[in-house]
Order: sequence, then C-alpha cells, then structure tokens
Amino acid sequence: MGEDSQAVLRLVGVERRYRQGEGALDILRGAALELRPGEMAALVAPSGAGKSTLLHVAGLLERPDSGDVLVGERSTRAMSDAERTRLRREEIGFVYQFHHLLPEFTALENVVMPQLIRGLSRREARTRATELLTFLGLGQRLTHRPAKLSGGEQQRVAIARAVANAPRLLLADEPTGNLDPATSGHVFSTLVSLVRASGLAALIATHNLELAGRMDRRLTIRDGLVVELD
Repeated sequence: MGEDSQAVLRLVGVERRYRQGEGALDILRGAALELRPGEMAALVAPSGAGKSTLLHVAGLLERPDSGDVLVGERSTRAMSDAERTRLRREEIGFVYQFHHLLPEFTALENVVMPQLIRGLSRREARTRATELLTFLGLGQRLTHRPAKLSGGEQQRVAIARAVANAPRLLLADEPTGNLDPATSGHVFSTLVSLVRASGLAALIATHNLELAGRMDRRLTIRDGLVVELD
C-alpha cells in the first residue's frame, strides 16, 4: 500500500466509559473509524452522544478503556504519556468552538508561538505564520490583538495556529458554533481551502447540517458506534 493511501487516523474497537455513581456510563462501545489524507469528515450527533469524547480519544487527550488509536499507522495503546504528548504536538491540530487565543499577543504571535515550542527558529515561524494568515485572508491583520479582531477573524487565527506545525490530522469541535451564519460559512470555506491545500485529514464535529453536507463524509455516533450517514 502506498504512503499516500495509509490512514492518518484509525480507531479500532474503541471503548470509553465514565463512572456514574455506583455504575458506569458507556459512551463508546467498540467505535471504529478511518480517515485518509485530504479527507474531511463531519461528525454530526446530538449532545451527549459522545462527539467530544470521540475527539478527545482521537486526539490522544483521553485514553480509551479498550481498543486502540493509530495515528499515521502508529499504535498509541502502549505509549507513555510523554510519547502521546509528543505525537499529539507533532501530528495533531485542534480547533475549538471558542478560539482560546492569548489576548496579550498579536494574531501573528499567536501563530508563531506553537512553532517556537516545536523548535523552529523565530524567522521560520514568522514566515510560516504570515503565509498561513495571509492564505486565510488576514494578511492585513497580523499585528492586531484578538480584541481588535472580529469573531470570524479570531477563529481563522485559531485555525492557523492549529495547523502551524503542519499536522497530518485536524480535529475541530464545533469550530463555527459561536459565529453567525454568514461568518460561519466564510470561516468554514477558508477551513476547507486550507485542508484541501495542505492534504491533511480533518474530523469536524458540527451541528450545522449545511456545513456537514459540504464535507466528504458524514458520520454520527449511534449506540456507542461510529456510523456513516447517507
């Protein structure tokens, strides 16, 4: 099998349960999922079905109770916390509903910072941050702090920050859920453009069925399993 056809993310028999009083609440019951390079999948499910749990497990933020998560064909089942953290930092980008930008830093600095943590030089980091922000239509807003940016602009900075270290996998939890419909559509369009241009795989949880319909696949969680929607 060629390198390009290998899955970026694979969930195999993933189970996740939480203690609830004397018993346990089963959220994932053998969930399986595969994502390939350049593929965008929407995760559409009602609140409480386990969308955030699935994203946290896929993003190595939570360990499954059983099963395995493979990132770039690498099993994470037996990895130490330090190994999981390193793999997450190198291979996975996250976008949340709320942008979580650092308010005292400019748009450019917010995108530079994760690259410096990764070990890039300041010059390399500034060059890549400028390219990303310009690609997302923010070339004139590089020196603005978050408070001077609109909600849609802030979320585009958050997207740039998430992909600054060239991850292979992007996980997004309601990335446009805090925006009005017009802004949401614009931010989503820039996200699609970025995914297509970079070839990364993206799993995006959204309540917005119109946006979900613009992705390659639509998935839901039913009885603790990942199910493909027509």
